[in-house]
Amino acid sequence: MAKLDDPYATLGVPRTATQDEIRKAYRKLARQHHPDLNPGDAVAEAAFKKASAANELLSDAEKRGKFDRGEIDASGQEKATGPSYRDYAQQGAGQRYSRAGAQSGGWNPEDLNDVFGSMFGQGQRRRNMPQRGSDENYTLTCDFLDAINGATPRLTLPDGRSLSVKIPAGTKDGQILRLRGQGAEGLGGGAAGDALITVTIKPHAYFERRGNDIHVTLPVTITEAALGGPVQVPTPQGPVKMKIPAGSDSGTELRLRGRGVPAHGKQDAGNLYAKLSVVIGAPDDALKAFLAEWTPKDPVNPRAAMEDKA
Repeated sequence: MAKLDDPYATLGVPRTATQDEIRKAYRKLARQHHPDLNPGDAVAEAAFKKASAANELLSDAEKRGKFDRGEIDASGQEKATGPSYRDYAQQGAGQRYSRAGAQSGGWNPEDLNDVFGSMFGQGQRRRNMPQRGSDENYTLTCDFLDAINGATPRLTLPDGRSLSVKIPAGTKDGQILRLRGQGAEGLGGGAAGDALITVTIKPHAYFERRGNDIHVTLPVTITEAALGGPVQVPTPQGPVKMKIPAGSDSGTELRLRGRGVPAHGKQDAGNLYAKLSVVIGAPDDALKAFLAEWTPKDPVNPRAAMEDKA
């Protein structure tokens, strides 16, 4: 049987690592080896699966504690207990095949029966006991707006099954969703394991998420920037009207309260921040003629601060 990798070594973190350090290490490896970013690369896919399995074990406080105490192995399965062959093999020659504490110079068939009964009998009983199935790891690529607002896409598994995966509003990139009972089947009537879905979020064309806030660069015309007035602004929940103050420059940032990531769990709704970008547009002879004759009442040098530090 191949030796299972140590989950700490897989993620490259010490045994004293905090949950935040484990999460950051996993996200780094997930981005590096994600199958969507390495199509057809079996090595990258295997590395991604190992990292996902290691993160699943270490991010669960109960499982991590059992692993650290040697109660379960790296796959999450409980280790067999009781004396092993090595325990007997390393005893003194006079005790190896005798009952504990006996002073016998020879061996007894019953003694051997005790030895092998303890070695194999318990394992046999264990195999007959109900055992929970192992968890299985999958990945799901999600649209940006679905992760923000929530959605329920379907995921087709390698065995042909199709699962509905509920993506809660506010789901973050790299977040793991657990579908209970959708993993490997249990043994001896044991419960099935869980399906662990790692969500990868596609970037959006113009929205950027920062915490629970959404940032967008909003193009505006010279007229809109100079005169102000209402303009239509896209938000994750649909377009809304926003008033631009007269005389707004490029880089001016305006806030729309509650138009970021919707409220979820104990988190309040985030805000949307629109940074204005003034667009001149196609050449306009009338505009050129006006500017050539126009003298501003209060001339401004927009590069004054830069020149002072040059």
